Amino acid sequence: MMAAPPARARADYDYLVKLLLIGDSGVGKSCLLLRFSDGSFTTSFITTIGIDFKIRTIELDGKRIKLQIWDTAGQERFRTITTAYYRGAMGILLVYDVTDESSFNNIRNWIRNIEQHASDNVNKVLVGNKADMDESKRAVPTSKGQALADEYGIKFFETSAKTNLNVEQVFFSIAKDIKQRLADTDSKAEPAAIRINQQDQAAGAGQAAQKSACCGS
Repeated sequence: MMAAPPARARADYDYLVKLLLIGDSGVGKSCLLLRFSDGSFTTSFITTIGIDFKIRTIELDGKRIKLQIWDTAGQERFRTITTAYYRGAMGILLVYDVTDESSFNNIRNWIRNIEQHASDNVNKVLVGNKADMDESKRAVPTSKGQALADEYGIKFFETSAKTNLNVEQVFFSIAKDIKQRLADTDSKAEPAAIRINQQDQAAGAGQAAQKSACCGS
């Protein structure tokens, strides 16, 4: 008879990271989320009612990062519900459609929403989706997206949920930035004495897991 595996003393991740997808209705937020979490692409358009979320755990620099990704509805009537979700967000993906100029122009309004409702140190990334579309349909040149991202001092990616262009890269990039920020905060918060005496690595890992779990609750 096989011995039972030892009970795991800590959570199955090192960091819990809550991400938010925001942007106008129809820019492909749900498709991006599905492509990243399930590896699938669906062309049928289902308007998100309020909020939906998916979970995917990734590995970065030997740490397990559990991503909890919330997909918000772009429609005006849901705005009041979704503002509550800005508060706990650690990273926000601002999504527009490269074939729809108004969705790009509205990014400034979404950034104002973030400034009003999210925490000051939230990580942001600008995402121009539907980059697989024929150039004749493109309304927002890549250079324009890059210029807006530069203005706000954030990273910029063009993606396609359909062809899987840059989808992994976007989520990994923002997760890496958040992990770095959390690690920096953790090391500042720890008393120097604990840092010097880190013989008990296992206990340290357990504390980190507990800390990340409570941040995410």
